[in-house]
Parts: sequence; C-alpha cells; structure tokens
Amino acid sequence: MKRLITYIHVHAINLSSTRALLRVGTLAFPCSLGRSGRIHRKREGDGGTPVGIWTLRRVFYRQDMICRPAAAARAIRATDGWCEKRGDRNYNRLVHLPYAAAHESMKRDDDLYNVVVELSHNERPRVQGHGSAVFFHLRRADGGPTAGCVAVSLKDMKTILSLVRHDARIVVWSSAGPLSPLRRKSPNPHARG
Repeated sequence: MKRLITYIHVHAINLSSTRALLRVGTLAFPCSLGRSGRIHRKREGDGGTPVGIWTLRRVFYRQDMICRPAAAARAIRATDGWCEKRGDRNYNRLVHLPYAAAHESMKRDDDLYNVVVELSHNERPRVQGHGSAVFFHLRRADGGPTAGCVAVSLKDMKTILSLVRHDARIVVWSSAGPLSPLRRKSPNPHARG
C-alpha cells in the first residue's frame, strides 16, 4: 500500500508571477496562479492567489465531460453555484441555482471546472469580502492566469489526486524561487495566510 502525501507545495519566481511550480513529493508540475500573482491579504475580485496553507475539501467533476478523477469526487449538478456576493449569508459557499445574489455556476462553459477542488480559504472564520471561490482546478490550454486559484492540466490533476491524502494541504509559499520541499521542514499545518 502506497503512502499518500499530505502537502502540495506551490512556489513561483516572485510574488507577481502568474506561473509557478507545484510539487507533490519528488514530482513537479507547472501550474497557473491568479492574474495578480500571490498576495498576503486576499480581497474579493483582486485576482490574487492567497498565500497560506489551505486544506483540500470536496472534489467536484463534470460527469458529462470526464470520468471520475478520484473515488470521493462528486458530480457537478446543473444547479450548483458558488456565492461571491459580499454581505450574503452564503458568501463563499456552494449554493443551489437559481440564486438571487451574485454567484458563479460550477458547470462552466469552458473546461476549467471539469475537475475542481474546494479549498479551505476563507472558511473558518468566513470573512465577508476576503475572497470567494479560491479553488484548485484545471488550467487553461495556454497556461494563462486564473482569477485567484491554483490550476494544473487535467493529466496532472489526475496524477496529483492519486498521490495525496483526501485532506491534503496546498501550501502557497510567499518566498521566491522554486525551492524543493525536501530542503525545508513541513510548515505548521495550523498556520493561516
């Protein structure tokens, strides 16, 4: 029985970089970050990927587009949305569509959410305006930036999900450079960014 990995590490050359290297154990994968790079104080709509340690939560996938990528993955329903309206009681939560407040549909027209993993960013405490829908999802074909998420190719996502624990943590580092996680101690899993 293989030992599953607890930490996924994301490093980029500098804070404003929209491309990074994602490491899982000894493997490395190219990934995309937010259009504003990595940021320390996330705000709704700022386009930044928040620095910190975020636990992987639910895995969703498009059943009409791909096969189940992980045993615990849940098929996205046409009625699945994610609330992004500051002040709404369901801000940064999965909602049932139609929904009156501003939201995004989880069943997108592009392929980015064919596999999408909910992250624990702005979960407890959930602070209005500190960012919603910060996910780990699929990358654009051209490797372009995200709206604040971490993104990899479908092939890499399937590999990563097969290597990590169901409650693995993604560590978005603020330090510059593609440092090997083997040269650093694992970060404090209780620290928040």
